[in-house]
Amino acid sequence: MVIIHAAPELGEFLQNLRLGGRRIGFVPTMGALHDGHASLIRCAKRETDVVVLSIFVNPTQFNETADFTNYPKTTDADLNLARSEKVDVVFSPQVADVYGNEMRTEPTDYGSLTAAFEGESRPGHFDGVVSVVRRLFNIVRPDVAFFGEKDLQQLAVIRHLAKLEFPELEIFGCSLIRDDDGLALSSRNTRIPRDQRSHALELYKALLEVAEASKSSGSLQAAIDRNLTRLQRNEHIELEYFAAVDSKNFAVLQSEETSNQSFAIVAAVVAGVRLIDNCRL
Repeated sequence: MVIIHAAPELGEFLQNLRLGGRRIGFVPTMGALHDGHASLIRCAKRETDVVVLSIFVNPTQFNETADFTNYPKTTDADLNLARSEKVDVVFSPQVADVYGNEMRTEPTDYGSLTAAFEGESRPGHFDGVVSVVRRLFNIVRPDVAFFGEKDLQQLAVIRHLAKLEFPELEIFGCSLIRDDDGLALSSRNTRIPRDQRSHALELYKALLEVAEASKSSGSLQAAIDRNLTRLQRNEHIELEYFAAVDSKNFAVLQSEETSNQSFAIVAAVVAGVRLIDNCRL
């Protein structure tokens, strides 16, 4: 496994591989790696010849300074996981390597994709996401980039970015990975006190009930309303949103009919930790 910190060095290294006909896969992360990230790496290993894993905590996508400061940094463990999953290249840049001398973001307006839900709850978040992903795509120049379906709206935003600016790049969505008790894996889960974990699991239970109701005609909206009320009344949960959407554009479903693009989505704060989750309907 090669560890590279500077963008020019990475570009030269990968160019030599491209000239040899190798297909480059890219897994961008912010570190604090877990089994969900490992599943992305395995997807990349199956689909491409060379896997580049980036570890870069992007300061421009955090709305709260404290959230950025408290984001877990586990460099040694991250590198050990990367080695065990046989990553070919780890790209671990400094802020200046990605943003240059001026750390700024460009406003991103993809309609409801960037305005609703995460866009509304976290103003400017997608400006930061799109800015850093655009820069990383330009540095790595991958053939395929791999993102998890846990960050479902982010995946849709990045698909749109690629369609507009990187038409030759394939965006590969990998399945959401859950812990044994059903909690969606997240680097933030380590901050949930053990005695509060059951409250976090209420989010997944609500999603499952809506998914089950979607199989019966006329039951979807009633299940959404019922679980929305239940979560709002739970004093341990600060609910931000709970809805059924079309994952292509993140418009709220207007009928009981669903497709393979229909998802129930939720965001909430439990024990001071912001959690998001989703479930296909």
